[in-house]
Amino acid sequence: GKVTVRYDRRELRKRLHLEEWILAQLTALYDCREEEIPELEIDVDELLDMESDGARSARVQEILVDCYKPTEAFVGDLLEKIRGMQKLNTPQKK
Repeated sequence: GKVTVRYDRRELRKRLHLEEWILAQLTALYDCREEEIPELEIDVDELLDMESDGARSARVQEILVDCYKPTEAFVGDLLEKIRGMQKLNTPQKK
C-alpha cells in the first residue's frame, strides 16, 4: 500500500518566507554574515502556543539578550508577521 502525506503548501511557503526574513533581520541585528549569527532558536510554533503578545515578546527578547543593537522593531515586526499563522502540525495522512 501507499501512504500519501499532504502538507499545507501555502502555510509552508509562509513559514519559509518568515524564516528567510528572520535570518536577514538577525544578520542585520548582529552585524554579521548569516554563518556568523550566534546559535539562536526562535521557534515560531513555541511563540504561537503562547497566550499573549506580551509573553511572545518577552520570549524573543530573552533569546536576543546578547544582541547589542535595539531589538524592539524586530520583535514588533516578528509578532506582526506571525499573527494569523498556524502551527505546523505533523502532516495528515490521507
